[in-house]
Amino acid sequence: MCIQGEVKKMNGEDAAALVTDRYSSQIIFATSVRPKCAQVLSQQYGIPIAACYRRIKSLEELGIIECKERFLNQRGKWVRMYLSSVKDMDVSFEDGKMRVRVSFKDGRTSLVEGGQNLGNADQPPTDLYRP
Repeated sequence: MCIQGEVKKMNGEDAAALVTDRYSSQIIFATSVRPKCAQVLSQQYGIPIAACYRRIKSLEELGIIECKERFLNQRGKWVRMYLSSVKDMDVSFEDGKMRVRVSFKDGRTSLVEGGQNLGNADQPPTDLYRP
């Protein structure tokens, strides 16, 4: 069994950015049914291995995924198998801010809110809009 760490508090903007990140969302999706190790996630989804380990660590600290088992491989290295604790995730934009509602398999829910207020919704932000 894996050693469980303390769930990290992350500000809403960082947490929202993490769970909606391409690599993170691929990891969450890939581990939703059965546990997978970082090497398999990296190979199957084309995630650079260092980025894969960074995302796994951050997602694990937030309680989004967890290490379900670990074992020694044939070369004597520990391999950790990760499983997502997420049942579903909804991303929405309300009042100019991104909101991510996470429902966990154990029945808990969490609301992560982040991003700056974009002001007038009728006018795209000038720094994001390119004709």
